[in-house]
Amino acid sequence: MHNDFIDMIEDVPKLKSTKCKFIANAIWFGLKFSIYIIGLITWYLYDYFMAFGMFTLSFIVMGIVRSKLRNAAIPLNQIEFSHDDKSIAIWFSAKRLCF
Repeated sequence: MHNDFIDMIEDVPKLKSTKCKFIANAIWFGLKFSIYIIGLITWYLYDYFMAFGMFTLSFIVMGIVRSKLRNAAIPLNQIEFSHDDKSIAIWFSAKRLCF
């Protein structure tokens, strides 16, 4: 038990090209604001009961998408730390989309 230790958290990779930065910002925007946009569009098109249901459903779906992106891109020794949407988007675009 004396040799158990937790590795320090790695820094988020730096994106160099504007294409990779744009992709990371688009993923971040989708993770952060898509549930609100879906709720507002549903409220505008239908009613607030349907909007509340779609908001709840999109909240659940975006949580699943966020965890899939996190598990696909962040290294295994870094998964136990909490990551916000911006760092998940940067890790995913750096590891999977922009080599």
